[in-house]
Amino acid sequence: MARTVWNSTVGKKTVMAVSGLVMLLYLVAHMIGNLKIFFGAGEFNHYAHWLRTVGEPFMHYEWTLWLIRVVLVVAVIAHAVSAYQLSRRDIKARPRKYVHRKPRASYATRTMRWGGIILALFIVWHLLDLTTGTVHSGGFETGKPYQNVVDTFSTWYGNTIYVVAMIAVGLHIRHGFWSAAQTLGVGSRTRDRALKTTANALALLLTAGFLAVPVGVMTGVVS
Repeated sequence: MARTVWNSTVGKKTVMAVSGLVMLLYLVAHMIGNLKIFFGAGEFNHYAHWLRTVGEPFMHYEWTLWLIRVVLVVAVIAHAVSAYQLSRRDIKARPRKYVHRKPRASYATRTMRWGGIILALFIVWHLLDLTTGTVHSGGFETGKPYQNVVDTFSTWYGNTIYVVAMIAVGLHIRHGFWSAAQTLGVGSRTRDRALKTTANALALLLTAGFLAVPVGVMTGVVS
């Protein structure tokens, strides 16, 4: 039964919708956590340490954090595989492009695939930069995320990569949230306007919230 559902177009769209909402919830929590940087190094570093002790003593040190990471990896893979396979099906069903583009298609809709690729590359860079420190610009300091973040956003390329990725996040959420609602049967004529407004608000809020950190470093508010 699971294979039958997965092999169907509806099944893949449902997997995309659910995995997308899981990642959206994470992004909201991650953005709120990031904004703690404006309360100083002590507050931000304490928050980073707290993430590793959530659930203690029932959960061992970092177990909850690793559980979250595993869920996110599964969600990202499921989302990417579903998107790729649906894209291939779309190409096979319509090997020739339409003569005329749909005029009502939004910019966010037309850039979903490229946005997904940009975000996938960004996730890899972000992990190598602020989790492992492999490509970190300064001297990566374990247990001092505040200083590591300041180091990253003190470089032009760190800011450029992050800004481009966050714009892609906003565009992806703007279309993806509404699309997920349609797939899961939440959408209707009476709700479409509210759903689109919610999607726009979420996209704007998350983009602005994430971009506040590099802007804070660039302007000296965070230093």
